[in-house]
Amino acid sequence: MCGKKVIVCLLLVAAGLMSCRKSVGTVQVERRAFSSDSAYAFIEQQLAFGPRVPLSKGHTDCAVWLVQQLRRYGASVELQKGSLPDYAGRVQPIINIIGHFSADSVSDNKGSIILCAHYDTRAWCDEESIYEDRLYNVPGANDGASGVAVLLEVARQIGLSNTLKQPVDIVFFDYEDQGTPRIYTGVQRENTWCLGSQLFAMQYPNRSERYMYGVLLDMVGAPNAVFPREMYSVQYAQNYVELIWRKAHALGYGRYFSDKVSFPITDDHYYLNLAGIPCVDIIHYDSHNAAGFAEWWHTRNDDIENVDRTTLQAVGEVVMSLL
Repeated sequence: MCGKKVIVCLLLVAAGLMSCRKSVGTVQVERRAFSSDSAYAFIEQQLAFGPRVPLSKGHTDCAVWLVQQLRRYGASVELQKGSLPDYAGRVQPIINIIGHFSADSVSDNKGSIILCAHYDTRAWCDEESIYEDRLYNVPGANDGASGVAVLLEVARQIGLSNTLKQPVDIVFFDYEDQGTPRIYTGVQRENTWCLGSQLFAMQYPNRSERYMYGVLLDMVGAPNAVFPREMYSVQYAQNYVELIWRKAHALGYGRYFSDKVSFPITDDHYYLNLAGIPCVDIIHYDSHNAAGFAEWWHTRNDDIENVDRTTLQAVGEVVMSLL
């Protein structure tokens, strides 16, 4: 962790609607409004749909709701549709949800910022010790819903007061979490995870948007979460890792944003980086667990009890400071 502590002055009146800006080297730090209570409620709503496994009612209902929410906050919404083979070679329909937010005033032509998370949940609880329990769907409070919830709250704040200097796209990727299950004994295929972002990356050369950089949120709600500098993020987007982590430390969230570098993680950001979009993965990594993630990862216990408002607030404020 960074040993240099920067005190950011806060004015806690009017429920945090006032902002305080301070220069840290060449980095502007702005504590903008973000409500962890609102983000927490967005997680509860997603859980109310049930597991969001592709082709299920919960998945469809959640997708419809996400479109409605983005439009409610002023975004123009695009559904990016396509299909790719899954772990068993079966072609699966994919629907990515893209909310376009235009800038209040654009001072340069560097491109848009892409903020993303996956909205599907895993069909199998692979990490359960009892085999029969592995056949349950993962509730996905942290793995799925937390990243979506933070970005919905970001969208809500943009809708309340659009002061964007760069256009922002909020993208909810489909089919991220349906990679080869441990219970599968067939032919092993490559690239079975992150199908939604793979589709996005394939179509990116033909899209009109050009992205300056991106931020992926994955598992950002756990109590006492630690977000190391993920190796692919450092490899492809080091300047933006530095920017985000410096802002996090300046905002007082250094205990969450660790300066340690984690192992490379195949996540949605990986395919965006391969497509030429520098993208940083903010993801909870637990070095004390053999799997590298929280003990309830890919189990039936990935539920609301393992989500903490303080962590949501930290991540939300850091993301808002980038805008």
